[in-house]
Amino acid sequence: MNTLPQCPKCSSKFTYEDANTYVCPECAHEWTQEPEEATENTNDRRVVCDAHGTVLQDGDTVSVIKDLKIKGSSSVVKVGTKVRNIRLVDGDHDIDCKIDGIGAMQLKSEFVKKV
Repeated sequence: MNTLPQCPKCSSKFTYEDANTYVCPECAHEWTQEPEEATENTNDRRVVCDAHGTVLQDGDTVSVIKDLKIKGSSSVVKVGTKVRNIRLVDGDHDIDCKIDGIGAMQLKSEFVKKV
């Protein structure tokens, strides 16, 4: 038998489940309770690796390993361009950075190597 948690507001034991929320019939308090597995792994971050498998962290310096065309522009980021102080983000482009002479950009980690 699955036991439901007590109400965090009034400590009533007569709570019931309604879709993804718990409801207290005595004080009408509603709350959601995350699964235990999700609360244990909240500090886990996605591991981002460069083209050679080296783990990247915020603040690292990387070097571009391939000429990269910039969408909407005729500019190109050349091979060997060093990018300092990267910031890792979620999404299809893993790295936010600022490249001298070009400006703010997003890069994929598969096109850089850690210096």
